[in-house]
Amino acid sequence: MMKISIIVPAYNEERLLPAALSHIKESSRVLSDRGWEIELIVCDNNSTDRTVEVAREKGAIMVFEPVNQISRARNRGAAVASGDWLWFIDADSFPSAHLFRRTAEEIETGLLLAIGTTLEFDDVPWVVRAIAGVWKLWSRLLSHMAGSFVVVETRAFRAIDGFSTEFFAGEEVDLSIRLKRWGRRQNPRRRVKVLSDAPLLTSGRKAHLYSTAETLGFLLRAMFAPLRTMRRKEDCAIW
Repeated sequence: MMKISIIVPAYNEERLLPAALSHIKESSRVLSDRGWEIELIVCDNNSTDRTVEVAREKGAIMVFEPVNQISRARNRGAAVASGDWLWFIDADSFPSAHLFRRTAEEIETGLLLAIGTTLEFDDVPWVVRAIAGVWKLWSRLLSHMAGSFVVVETRAFRAIDGFSTEFFAGEEVDLSIRLKRWGRRQNPRRRVKVLSDAPLLTSGRKAHLYSTAETLGFLLRAMFAPLRTMRRKEDCAIW
């Protein structure tokens, strides 16, 4: 029997969370059909809207993280999870049954310790699509998972102490790097893989909340001073 813990960090997500949880529950049927057990955990990251009520209406297990930081919210959800694998899915993302099926197939090979996927954004300008295309190539070549969909074996996640709370952006890249190092020390070796044939549809709302200049400014800072930028909360405001 395999048990999957799906963890959704959420901060003021009353608008998009209902659709995200509906997609998760519908797509989870492909896991139930395998005889796998599923628990759905939503971590409320200090919301001031109806996020908690929405999650409870969808039957989610609720936990609370008072410090507004996505690494902390994900780690808090993982702390109460009882599954063999942790599936972190953002509250503004809409996973398909095909993505869940492909992820389950990769888990069943026994070769991987973590699985990510490429992203597709809804309703974003061409500049954002171009940037996303560069990230897609980078992600696949280096096996760097995107935070919107991170699937990791619980044993490996706990062995490396989960997401680093030093980062306010890019925490999923840091996690990918540390998982790859840990996997190389296992016998047999275990890998991190980013899927290319089952993209995750996620919201492009940030592209409308911030100007192109603001977005490019953040990306340039992240490119030339990545550690400094990702570790400073004030530098990661758009994130």
